[in-house]
Amino acid sequence: MCDWQERVATFVDTHGLTVSPAVRLLDLSSEVGELAKAYLTATEYTVSPMPPSANWEEELGDVLFALLCLAHSTGIDMDAALTRVLNKYAQRLSHRGSPASK
Repeated sequence: MCDWQERVATFVDTHGLTVSPAVRLLDLSSEVGELAKAYLTATEYTVSPMPPSANWEEELGDVLFALLCLAHSTGIDMDAALTRVLNKYAQRLSHRGSPASK
């Protein structure tokens, strides 16, 4: 398990924030929506370039936290998952020239 995932798992367990995977998935979806809204607001609905900001950093952090909480609640090792996904994309690039699925 990666350090980030361990830190989040310890935080969740220490503060009694354990909830069902379904709640974690809904929270992740909500956080991704907030990230999208922050992007649209910061770029004036894509008219302007994305300026770096503390709000953007915080929203990205919220998404990462929610994702790691979901992984923790479902027993997924995100370090192993990331390694598998990088290998999958490398194979697709090697064979098809694109990381996209069919």
